[in-house]
Amino acid sequence: MPEGVPVEVANKVLWRIPNVLCLIGAASGEEWNGMTASWVTQVAMEPVLVAVAVDRSALTHRLIREGGCFSVNLWSREDTRPFVKFSKPARREGSTLNGRPVRLGMTGAPIFEEAIAFLDCRLWKEVDCGTHTVFLGEVADCGFQGDGEAHAVARVEDTRMKYGGVKRRGAGHGAGRDQSEG
Repeated sequence: MPEGVPVEVANKVLWRIPNVLCLIGAASGEEWNGMTASWVTQVAMEPVLVAVAVDRSALTHRLIREGGCFSVNLWSREDTRPFVKFSKPARREGSTLNGRPVRLGMTGAPIFEEAIAFLDCRLWKEVDCGTHTVFLGEVADCGFQGDGEAHAVARVEDTRMKYGGVKRRGAGHGAGRDQSEG
């Protein structure tokens, strides 16, 4: 952080960047996980690439690297309850993660059946970004589920969650609930 810029000011400015709030699905063999994430965006049209930033210490980080795939599951703005449960590693029971029904996509990544839309991605490249790795995924499949096309997508501002900003000593990677533990 540049000298003279107070951490509180930097955090307030960085938290103003509009971010989608979604669940990232990852799998390696029989090990599955879902993780709340907000650092997600499209980065290219040919090939169609989506970027997700995942904390290097997260279980999901290892699963994406080992499994070579991930899913981005967009949730309705009207239902943000799942995000708190997926801020820590998920519990798998059969075809559910934290009690939420999941199916495997074309790539083998878990796709949440309650998501309003999904992107199923093959790992294309990874970029080391200090505390996080940006995983670039080529979209192998995507679609709406149920009446998903009629719903607005959840965003960080729809919750009290905050993630990002400037790393504080002894306080993890940002204020609020750390979304990257999963």
